[in-house]
Amino acid sequence: MHAPMLVQQWRTTLIRALFPAGILALAATAASAASAASEDDVRAAFDQFVKAQNSHDVEGVRELLLDSPNFLWVTRAAPIWGREAALKRFESLYQGTWKLTPDMQNLKAVLVSDTTAQLYVPITFNIGAAGHPAPDTPFLMNQTFVKTPTGWKIANILPIPVPPLAAAPAK
Repeated sequence: MHAPMLVQQWRTTLIRALFPAGILALAATAASAASAASEDDVRAAFDQFVKAQNSHDVEGVRELLLDSPNFLWVTRAAPIWGREAALKRFESLYQGTWKLTPDMQNLKAVLVSDTTAQLYVPITFNIGAAGHPAPDTPFLMNQTFVKTPTGWKIANILPIPVPPLAAAPAK
């Protein structure tokens, strides 16, 4: 065989060998970009949730909670099932002090699937009766988001209270 023909065959073989790898790399890059975009969408939905909560906007919160009897919010060790029951509870809490301050630097949103995401964020709650001081209470907020035709919705809210640090033993 002539050298130019061998070079051509070598190029063809190399292209055939590398083409599938290139396609896989491109697909992985696209999937990673889609995942990052979806995680950003979940973060944005959580940000809207916090803004609606802090402005005591029941309708804004309604738009972000999954409209399902299986929506779950565990509060003060009691389960609240369903979006409407949760909204009633929020409405009563909004009569007093109700403020959320998430630590956005430590927020983590993870896609579990194309339509489900888990969100974790340390958060400070200020909850109190109207006209009374509301102490800072730290929690670890966990939420599950479900992607619907109208966007990401919160399917559950599971705040875990951070226990106070134990006092140092007396010397």
